[in-house]
Amino acid sequence: MDRAGNSDTPDHYSDTVLLRQVGMAPPPGASSSSSSRDAAPAGFRARNSRSSRPNSSENQYEHQRLLDTDDGDEEHAWGMGDAGASGRPAGVDAAWAKGKGKGKASQARSPAPSSGWLCFRGRGREVKDASRSITFADPERIRARYPANVVRNQKYNVATFLPIVLYEQFKFFFNLYFLLVALSQFIPALKIGFIATYIAPLAFVLCVTIGKEAFDDYTRFKRDVESNSAPYKLLVPASAAAAIISRSGSSAGRKRAFADLEEQQGRGSAMITVPSSRLKVGDLVFLEKNQRVPADMVLLRTTGGDSEAPASTGEQARAEEQAIFVLDDEDEPESTRTSKERKHSISRSQTTAPAEEDEKVEQGGSGTCFVRTDQLDGETDWKLRVAVDVTQQMSEDELVQLGQRASIFAGPPIKDIHTFLGNFTLHPDLDNPSAPPTPAVGDLLGGATEFSGQRQSENVIALSQQPHVVPLTAENVLWANTVLAAGNAIGCVVYTGKETRAVMNTSHPETKVGLLDLEINRLSKILCAVTFALSVGLVALNGFRGEWWVYIFRFLILFSSIIPISLRVNLDMGKTVYARQIMSDDEIPGTIVRTSTLPEELGRIEYLLSDKTGTLTQNEMELKKLHMGTMSYSWDSMDEVATQLSIAIAEQFGAESRDGARSPPPLQGGNALLATAGAVIGGRGRRDMSSRVKDVVLALALCHNVTPIKNDDGSVTYQASSPDEVAIVRWTESVGLALIARDRTSMSLRANDGTVLSFDILEVFPFTSESKRMGIVIRERSTGELMFYQKGADVVMARIVAQNDWLEEECGNMAREGLRTLVVARKRLTEQSYGAFERAYKAARIQVDNRNEAMANAVSEHLEHQLELLGLTGVEDKLQEDVKTTLELLRNAGIKVWMLTGDKIETATCIAISSKLVARNQYVHQVAKLKTIEAAQDTIDFLRSKLDCCLVIDGESLQLCLDHYQTAFIELATQLSAVVACRCSPTQKADVAKLIRAYTKKRVCCIGDGGNDVSMIQAADVGIGIVGKEGKQASLAADFSINQFSFLTKLLVWHGRNSYKRSAKLAQFVIHRGLIISIIQAVFSAIFYFAPIALYQGWLMVGYATIYTMAPVFSLVLDRDVSEDLALLYPELYKELTMGRSLSAKTFTEWLMISIYQGGAIMILSLLLFENEFLNIVSISFTALVLNELIMVALEITTWHIYMFVSEIVTLFFYCISIAFLPEFFDLNFVLTTRFIWKTVVIVAVSSFPLYIIREVKARLSPPSYSKLAH
Repeated sequence: MDRAGNSDTPDHYSDTVLLRQVGMAPPPGASSSSSSRDAAPAGFRARNSRSSRPNSSENQYEHQRLLDTDDGDEEHAWGMGDAGASGRPAGVDAAWAKGKGKGKASQARSPAPSSGWLCFRGRGREVKDASRSITFADPERIRARYPANVVRNQKYNVATFLPIVLYEQFKFFFNLYFLLVALSQFIPALKIGFIATYIAPLAFVLCVTIGKEAFDDYTRFKRDVESNSAPYKLLVPASAAAAIISRSGSSAGRKRAFADLEEQQGRGSAMITVPSSRLKVGDLVFLEKNQRVPADMVLLRTTGGDSEAPASTGEQARAEEQAIFVLDDEDEPESTRTSKERKHSISRSQTTAPAEEDEKVEQGGSGTCFVRTDQLDGETDWKLRVAVDVTQQMSEDELVQLGQRASIFAGPPIKDIHTFLGNFTLHPDLDNPSAPPTPAVGDLLGGATEFSGQRQSENVIALSQQPHVVPLTAENVLWANTVLAAGNAIGCVVYTGKETRAVMNTSHPETKVGLLDLEINRLSKILCAVTFALSVGLVALNGFRGEWWVYIFRFLILFSSIIPISLRVNLDMGKTVYARQIMSDDEIPGTIVRTSTLPEELGRIEYLLSDKTGTLTQNEMELKKLHMGTMSYSWDSMDEVATQLSIAIAEQFGAESRDGARSPPPLQGGNALLATAGAVIGGRGRRDMSSRVKDVVLALALCHNVTPIKNDDGSVTYQASSPDEVAIVRWTESVGLALIARDRTSMSLRANDGTVLSFDILEVFPFTSESKRMGIVIRERSTGELMFYQKGADVVMARIVAQNDWLEEECGNMAREGLRTLVVARKRLTEQSYGAFERAYKAARIQVDNRNEAMANAVSEHLEHQLELLGLTGVEDKLQEDVKTTLELLRNAGIKVWMLTGDKIETATCIAISSKLVARNQYVHQVAKLKTIEAAQDTIDFLRSKLDCCLVIDGESLQLCLDHYQTAFIELATQLSAVVACRCSPTQKADVAKLIRAYTKKRVCCIGDGGNDVSMIQAADVGIGIVGKEGKQASLAADFSINQFSFLTKLLVWHGRNSYKRSAKLAQFVIHRGLIISIIQAVFSAIFYFAPIALYQGWLMVGYATIYTMAPVFSLVLDRDVSEDLALLYPELYKELTMGRSLSAKTFTEWLMISIYQGGAIMILSLLLFENEFLNIVSISFTALVLNELIMVALEITTWHIYMFVSEIVTLFFYCISIAFLPEFFDLNFVLTTRFIWKTVVIVAVSSFPLYIIREVKARLSPPSYSKLAH
């Protein structure tokens, strides 16, 4: 808002009305220009500088701060009870005045520079709520009591790295188990073979893990150093710059800084460069275009032509008009003056050429800037931020010279990035009578000087000594980690380090563990029990002779391979392969795997919970229908809307006015578009069609938060918080009313004939998910007429608009067509009604406690009642590509789909039917507005008899059922094939996901695209985010990120299937590999008198789990049982995966029996065929074991891959070569004989061929489903 003395700004207007009520205001036509204000005597403004300030109760603080000084000054309590007119606590004014009274003495004692340094460094002691009063004070008397502005994302430091990493590894039982096994080899009685045999596998796993953690943490460390050392310009007094530079940085850096300082001589302020980590609360930071915001800061000033929304003739137009009025009409009566003002405004707005308008649009100067917040909230649209209006008008030198005249109160740091409660207070300079008054008071004084009477003058003087309080909200704050999108800005740091919103919202989500991992953990525990039972069994068979407890421990060590340490390594490597395959799939481009531990979960999904807007639909809005009670326009008749709008504008302005004539329309005395929109013309009771069309189009063109951004190539981009807003603005442009300029205080529209309509924005009430509506108060510049426009959801607006007989019915009709409805209304405001609202709203805005509620109450009480209903819009959100086929395929795959949306029940039902979420001819049962427990019980009873229906339920009814019949409702709902929940809040979405998981124990997948879906995504077993129009917040919070809903088909049915089937086979084969060698050891020990002696030692044990079998076994991650085409053609195959048959107790038992048979066969046949030397038993049995594993891998492969073939051949080759280098285990003279070869072949044939026969017979008698399709 314009604080420079412009008489038509809302703040000036409100204060003038306030003075007029107490007999102090000038007549309405009196000038408030700066020229008349400057004519007032200096003593008039500064008289009685120590006079008391009247108190008010508008600003109630409940906190307490203590002033803390370094030089022995007494501490003054800042009582946060009664607030003075300053907007500060009542005790602040006394402490402030006392400080000013001894300011000179303080300066004499201190070697600090001049007392004019603007510094917001917090002086108060920390209190529990961490709120702060940041005063502009002498830096030498300030103590930093807030966190350092250091970014630290490292998990470890040098001292804690190894302890924490080792703890994280050994807190798991199995890692601890292998550690104990390795350590046992240092005990002579338990030592079996080489220590390296047991230490090497564990050391390998630990080295890989430690190396990965070290690399990741070093990467984070480098990013932290880069962020903390990023240079930022600090705005300081020129007199203090040298002292600050001399105490910081290296000598070379100081030399450069002093050189830069010399170039800035002659100014009252100086720029010094400091690293981000040295920024403190209260520092003034100068930001440049595309620079990251280093800390949370209040925006004080923007500079640069492109720092604002390229909008506006607003402030320039007001300045030109006022200059003319002051020079020509200063002494005229109100009626004559008003008439001339309006004539001038009409002629100017009507004759401004488009080119001239565009040139002025680029001049900016409105105190706004845009920031990119994608790294904070994931949203891609730019956010508008507004500078404090008082400081926006000050130069850099004036900012640093404010001293103790300015202060900021900021609430305690919280996580909510949409909320900030604070006040900016600017006090008059009581020690400098010649200084200008505070801006707001100056506006009033400019008019007050024309008054006569001593009493009035004294009152005005008292008012000039009142501090000016500006409420601060989130739109006045730049959050850390956002990026300044255009121009330059100056901000005051209010939160640093861990108190910034970015850090407070950085949380480590709960680590998700896949179902397959849980199943393998259970199997591992069973294997642990098998190991213990086998060890005790062998000792028992020997009659517990001798030191039997030592024998038990030795057997536990010998059988430790039953729980293979390589299992986790193989599975983790497999997950990496699956993730890589998903992200490199050209048919689902842009897919990102953010949680690499969950690919197998994609093959086990039984419930899919989906958002609607932007997930099932494109989130590309297009206005398809406009209804105005007795008239309705559909998408194919929008040309008629454009025609009617053109006629209305032509009727209102007339050809002569557009040609430059200054005579006003006869009935309105110069009133333009708004003044005549809705007037009673010629006594008619109803407006004509074109006038009504014009009213609703104008309302839509004004009531939004869209800002046009002019690109370098001349094109215009619309920035808004919602695609709905952009869609409506584009529609108004298509019918003939384009938004060409906007800043925080003004807006300009241009009709097709070149007519430019200019408006002042007095207040904007943004849309929230709680209010479900947005509003705007505007003043038509040429007429001064006030209007309140509002649009919102029908459920809310129905209570606000005047009584009508068509809104509810038409909302239902549009919803049944699948259109999103928006009700548009307006209310004419008089100067008196707006003044009453403004006073109430300002009082609410400077509250610290319950500010939002107080502001909402002020709007509701003064504006939101009996609005004139203008029209109803229907916006279409088209379905995404292939949504119908995707949902039908998922339903055939046995996945039950729920749609959770915040939209109304009719629209959601229509989308559910059109998207094929509801099966053909399926009954849809709607449940809405349940109020009683009995009604909820009746609904549940009905559903028990209609389990084949699709349930559509609204959020209110859903909550009632969950509150009173949670178990019964969830049990019934999870049996339905489809459920649609409407009017759901984000919390309800997350609760539904958690309840389904808890009651069904099935795997739940949630998919969404917006910030309101994040909680649901994080509550699911698998969260999938779509990169949508609303930004990347859902995508960044999800386990998997995709670009469109149809990608879900391949992600689940193909990649999910492969990941699960492969990991299940890989896990069981690794377990089999450990079991079979342990069985061989057990048979060997049983035959040789139950002696706990190792059969295979040293390099044989190391090589068995690595170079001899690892590559062929790991090649199973490339196997597939069916082709991609068959998997997508027959989604019914997916149902088998959800049953968990690939890894179950049955398959585990089968592999256990196979291991027992093969291990026993190899050991027994080796002893029978080679009964001469022990060395021959080792070589023949181990060779047979390796060949048996290679054959088993080949038998398990369904579809051969080149890597599988190569791994088999290369592994066999390496084994044959290694025999020559292990003479202690292999006698080459014996191994190279034909007797060794044919006997080995016999052993391998006996161990593997029967299994091949059994498998073939089983495949013919009871083939799996996929094999039937493959043939």
